[in-house]
Amino acid sequence: MNFTKTGNHRFESLSRIDLFSSLDSDELELAVEKMTVKSFKRGEVILYEEDANEFMYIILDGAVKIIQTTEDGREIVLAIHRSGDFFGELSLIDGRTSPASVVATRNSVTAIISKRDFLSLLYSQHKVLNNLLLILCSRFREAMGVIQMLNFNNAVQRVKMLFVMLCEKYGKEENGMKVLHIKLTHQGIADMAGMTRETVTRVLDRWQKDGDITVLKNKLIGLSPDFLGC
Repeated sequence: MNFTKTGNHRFESLSRIDLFSSLDSDELELAVEKMTVKSFKRGEVILYEEDANEFMYIILDGAVKIIQTTEDGREIVLAIHRSGDFFGELSLIDGRTSPASVVATRNSVTAIISKRDFLSLLYSQHKVLNNLLLILCSRFREAMGVIQMLNFNNAVQRVKMLFVMLCEKYGKEENGMKVLHIKLTHQGIADMAGMTRETVTRVLDRWQKDGDITVLKNKLIGLSPDFLGC
């Protein structure tokens, strides 16, 4: 479906995405003309690792996880992208296959732009290029943090570093603590930390007992100032 036929709310949602936030209305309209909209169901694989990719995907609504599978079959979650994020751009830039698989964790709606139109947009809209460079730098720093986390052998250190990283992106100050505004299951935390669910459960149960974290009614996790070292 053509992006422009899906309603003004789609157009407005694109203007709130960091990649396009610097564009004025005319520039944004030119970008929108290059896009189509596609929906994915929860659990559907959008991109397979090592597949050739000819499109960039911009999440208008929903969420996806970026995963790699280890030799023993364990799934490691490298990143979680939500509304306003995008993925698939690396393959369009360097021409290589997808470095990881992308799976929808919720029913999701994406705007899709082809490699040709994506490169044309970068060359014609320097604002988009500058935003892309800033976003890629931020993702590189996040990736370095993930590598550092996975190098910890101690389970408590590994999960704590994961929470600190998530706090930087999703943390909001509420009632004297930082609340992670991302829904996390024990299995989801285990996948991101490269650990077993049982180990994660033991760590979280200990932290709850000690008052370091609080599981709120909406299943979000609150981190105490002492936990964050504040």
